[in-house]
Amino acid sequence: MAIDLRSTHKYFGRLLAHRSEEEIEQALTPARENLSPHVPRGDSTSQITPEAVHQRWQLLDGAAHSRASLLDATTLEQMGVYSKNIENFIGTVKLPVGLAGPLRVRGLYAQGDYYAPLATTEAALVASYTRGAQAITLAGGCTAAMFWEGVTRAPVFAFDSLIEVGKFLLWAGGHEDTFRTIAASTTRHGQLKRTRINLEGNHVYLIFEYSTGDAAGQNMVTIATDAICRFILENTPVQPAYWFVEANLSGDKKASHLSFQNVRGRKVTAEVTLTPTILGGHLKSSARQMLDFYRVSSIGGVMSGNIGIQGHYSNGIAALYIACGQDAACVAESAVGVTRFEPVGDRSLYAAVTLPNIIVGTVGGGTGLPSQNACLDMMNLSGPGKAAAFAEVCAALVLAGELSIIAALASGHFTQAHQTLARRPAEGAEKAGTPAHRDGSRRKPRENEGAT
Repeated sequence: MAIDLRSTHKYFGRLLAHRSEEEIEQALTPARENLSPHVPRGDSTSQITPEAVHQRWQLLDGAAHSRASLLDATTLEQMGVYSKNIENFIGTVKLPVGLAGPLRVRGLYAQGDYYAPLATTEAALVASYTRGAQAITLAGGCTAAMFWEGVTRAPVFAFDSLIEVGKFLLWAGGHEDTFRTIAASTTRHGQLKRTRINLEGNHVYLIFEYSTGDAAGQNMVTIATDAICRFILENTPVQPAYWFVEANLSGDKKASHLSFQNVRGRKVTAEVTLTPTILGGHLKSSARQMLDFYRVSSIGGVMSGNIGIQGHYSNGIAALYIACGQDAACVAESAVGVTRFEPVGDRSLYAAVTLPNIIVGTVGGGTGLPSQNACLDMMNLSGPGKAAAFAEVCAALVLAGELSIIAALASGHFTQAHQTLARRPAEGAEKAGTPAHRDGSRRKPRENEGAT
């Protein structure tokens, strides 16, 4: 990334205003003396014991208040349940959780009205998604469909020459069924669906695509792929110079153009048509205003190099993932997709979202933790047989968020909503009544007006 030379000169001027070059150099030089102690790991059977947790807190001088907040009585009582989800455990962090809904979904797997739990510290977010969800529900619900699923892992094998590559591919091409059998031996829930190859010089990338049942499946596909690779090393007629179980060609936890060529997790789409009554009465906007904004924002996204066309998928996905025990890092790839608006008739609006990388599970990972399982359970999406429905709810929620934010921006309510909701005082900081605006007024906003 290039930096303006004049800005660089000013930056160094600010640095040297209070410190000499020698002082800065000394501060930046590695120091290997007086190293702090390692974090205690605990005994061999469990890292989460009262003794091990106490030893870790001993590392943090003067952290009594922090300890009381992170290691409260409930956390102390339940800390054993976290043993498969965390290392070096010291407590839990609490986030506010709000309900967005009702959100009516008419899906292949998800059917009904959902109240989505969203864990976030961003004021106005839950109000925005609630506003969009209610608009969808007033329209009779959104149609949603999960129509493709698969989780990939992409090992690489490096050979000395293309001749060796050819010999390897000739051998590997006859063993796809064996690869499938080996993968099945590592898991009761996953299945190797197909194997593809990608060549770059004398490097061979094998792209394994799995179904993972109702689990998100990140660890599942890694373990299965490693077992296949071990078989390859023991039986291939030509040995690679080196290999790695993942070569960054799967799209794992990254936004990439690969998203639109394949699937990683579950590919889902959702659509709804909103009438002028819903647009004007509930979203305080119109089809024309929203289409105008959609058009210019799509062009702006292209000019800025966005992958996909969308407003803020990551807001809703991150909040729902955190609340429901999903891998929050997967938001990087899950929040990739396309939003499309089209006029219908004179004044109605068709809206659709398509997300090719919804990485979710309703079993395994963090879904069994107390609070996270409770959030899934309140939507009746906990346990086996629910992952496809959960993916459709994710798409429906994203659609709600797109409708709300675009309506707010198109009608000029965006800033006002944040001033009203994000700058209100904390509970008890002001006497009963509506929070004051910056100009001192106390106008009470309409419910969820322009929130985003």
